[in-house]
Amino acid sequence: MTALLKLERVNAFYGAAHILHDLSLQVNAGERVALIGRNGVGKTTVVNTILGLASLRSGEVALQGKRLQRPRTYQAAQHGLALVPQGRRIVANLTVEENLILGAAVGRKGPWNVAEIYKLFPILQERAHTPGTALSGGQQQMLAVGRALMANPALILLDEPTEGLAPVIVDQLARIFNQVADQGTALLLIEQNMSLVTRVAHRYYAMAKGSVVAEGQVDNSHNGLKVLEEHVMV
Repeated sequence: MTALLKLERVNAFYGAAHILHDLSLQVNAGERVALIGRNGVGKTTVVNTILGLASLRSGEVALQGKRLQRPRTYQAAQHGLALVPQGRRIVANLTVEENLILGAAVGRKGPWNVAEIYKLFPILQERAHTPGTALSGGQQQMLAVGRALMANPALILLDEPTEGLAPVIVDQLARIFNQVADQGTALLLIEQNMSLVTRVAHRYYAMAKGSVVAEGQVDNSHNGLKVLEEHVMV
């Protein structure tokens, strides 16, 4: 299988603080992978290392087989990676539609455009000319997902996409994530909601203290959910 994203024995720092310790993981084309672990274990630092926002001191980050000597945010976009960031980061002075159009700036060709995003999220079409930050939290998350899809990515990184959202919105997002994945886009889901993980992901990596401590197939049974929850408590 084609590795869209590969991290091999990565050591990453913020200044003198050593956050990621010999971390390795891989996401192949079309896969749905979860990265789990409690707060503070370094999950978001994995994202920041890929984007060049944390300092890669040793190890390898590769996108679609190309090793990035010094990862930069624009390189991720060029190689078909899009991010739905923690906290959503909707651009305050832009409307819903302008936020979506911003996502297409990388210029990659593919099936996603404004009309298709509106089919996926009809509420965004209803609020198209509303400031993006005037939306509810759930609607802003839909906008953040739509903006990422506008880049026509091969892989989407979803960083805590259900944080602070009502269960009914989480259920809706789970259906959307599966729909997007069914159309061929790979997912790396960084999440503490294990119910969502069992509904979306097929494979997982569990982190503790900046390292991957377990990995395996996602079992969506009650026992499988319990195993995942135990990893988050480590």
